Amino acid sequence: MDRKGLREFLDRKVKEYNRPAFIDSDPISIPHAFRSTPDIEIAAFFAAIFAWGNRTTIIRKSRELMRMMDDAPHQFIMQHSEKDLKKMMGFRHRTFNATDLYYFIEFFKQHYGKYETLEDAFLKRDEEACRSPALAGFYRYFFSLEDAPRRTHKHIASPEKNSSCKRLNMFLRWMVRQDEMGVDFGLWKRISPALLICPLDVHVARVARHFGLLTRKQTDWTAAMELTERLRELDRNDPVKYDFALFGLGAVEKF
Repeated sequence: MDRKGLREFLDRKVKEYNRPAFIDSDPISIPHAFRSTPDIEIAAFFAAIFAWGNRTTIIRKSRELMRMMDDAPHQFIMQHSEKDLKKMMGFRHRTFNATDLYYFIEFFKQHYGKYETLEDAFLKRDEEACRSPALAGFYRYFFSLEDAPRRTHKHIASPEKNSSCKRLNMFLRWMVRQDEMGVDFGLWKRISPALLICPLDVHVARVARHFGLLTRKQTDWTAAMELTERLRELDRNDPVKYDFALFGLGAVEKF
């Protein structure tokens, strides 16, 4: 398939999967239950961080956590009591447990005490050499609180560890991409969709390699950057829209 034919094919697949019917079966359904920007951001962040393994389980555990926060995550984080936290002691999703949850809550409380939106957390570049948004800067900022548990570090990826950062890049797609289809939120305006990195997992990587969009064998940060550069050749302003096509082909159609 030549480049023109590939673009036309993937564009059709984007339209097939980038539509409201996609929402209910995807972790993005969690933030879609909210209306205020901080609630959407917090719900989306947890749903994205939980997004490994079975999607039904991811959605169920994310909803369980939102119920524990009285379906008002921002208010809960800013106003919770010690008694409220004790009720969460038994929460677990795979390797994510209450220790991790308590740190996430404390980070959000500290952040929202200074900023109105989580977007500011992804604009902390420091000396970072990789592309915007600043994922390595976010990692350092996220774990800047005193006594950050060592075990919790594994739940936040960083390009400096050559991780593909799939879950963070998916979260950023949700927050940054803007279109008229009603799936992605497009809440953040200071990060350009043109600079997003495609969320890369085994499904996306398999399809991308089939179409010659990815040559690297490892599914890591270098591969995510390579794939995104190829996708920018198809649409330089919105390369990550093709995540819909590649993920749909790989995970849903088993292409």
